[in-house]
Amino acid sequence: MRYTTFGRTGLRVSELVLGAMTFGEQGGVGAPIEECRRILDAYAEAGGNTVDTAINYRGGASEEILGELLADRRDRFVVATKYTVTRDPADPNGGGNHRKNLRLSLETSLRRLRTDHIDIYWVHIWDRHTPIEETMRALDDAVTAGKVLYIGVSDAPAWVVSRANTLAEWRGWTPFAGLQVPYSLIKRDAERELMPMAEAYGLTVTAWSPLGGGVLSGKYSAAPPAGKTRLNRDAISDRDLGVAQVVQEVADELGVTPAQVALAWTRQREGVLPIIGARTLDQLRDNLGSTAVTLPPQLVTRLETATAFDLGFPADFIAQTTPWVFGTGAL
Repeated sequence: MRYTTFGRTGLRVSELVLGAMTFGEQGGVGAPIEECRRILDAYAEAGGNTVDTAINYRGGASEEILGELLADRRDRFVVATKYTVTRDPADPNGGGNHRKNLRLSLETSLRRLRTDHIDIYWVHIWDRHTPIEETMRALDDAVTAGKVLYIGVSDAPAWVVSRANTLAEWRGWTPFAGLQVPYSLIKRDAERELMPMAEAYGLTVTAWSPLGGGVLSGKYSAAPPAGKTRLNRDAISDRDLGVAQVVQEVADELGVTPAQVALAWTRQREGVLPIIGARTLDQLRDNLGSTAVTLPPQLVTRLETATAFDLGFPADFIAQTTPWVFGTGAL
């Protein structure tokens, strides 16, 4: 396992992030604690050091299980969790990115995780009702208090993140060091605005659902899979199944699994760390194998052509008009 620094910080994080959304059996498909232990141990043995959870995953069980499993080795891991989603649907202040929910959510997560600090604290989803100034100042206060070391933002518009980090720069607050978005061969929307913004600000991108909800693992390409799955095969578009078919073909050529190809494509993107969320030890081991897969340029082109993705306006328009704007000698 290789390592990189998290954003413009000195924090070292592994090239694959372990997602703990599957930790716990509450609310459907998930893993019991003993399987979670085996998953975490195998991830650590492979050199992984970064685990991602959230206050609401499995109704809080994910944080509780992770806290128990890390009890004697907390300092060897980069522990990341998120807040925003409501702690109490009946409480109008139970969710959101305002100071009150941040404080109560942080204390809840610290207690469940059995730790006195969170290494990376993520704003889970943009809250359009809370001024970003309030959120950034409250996060900076948590950093100053030593309860949070670094901060990141997930599932937010590029202009919100840009404004937040500009405010942090002007006012001497802690800036976001990471961005979390859905990103895979099936869902490349983040390339339009979010990923260029992340590159400009030096943000590390952690990619959730890098297997496109499991579609790119190949399990929906043939007969319906046995047991519980996240998706109904009939709900998967022909376009997505077509992408999965190309991933399977590339995997067959390389002698690896479709999941390893899909993760390798995401991992080879500059500044992007895939989040792997396994329910079984076998799934985790398969995902870890992606670190040994290198995709040659011609196969990358083949995979990306299958997605039929374009950046759209304004990126395409700006590229098309470059000679018109700058002349024939334009770079």
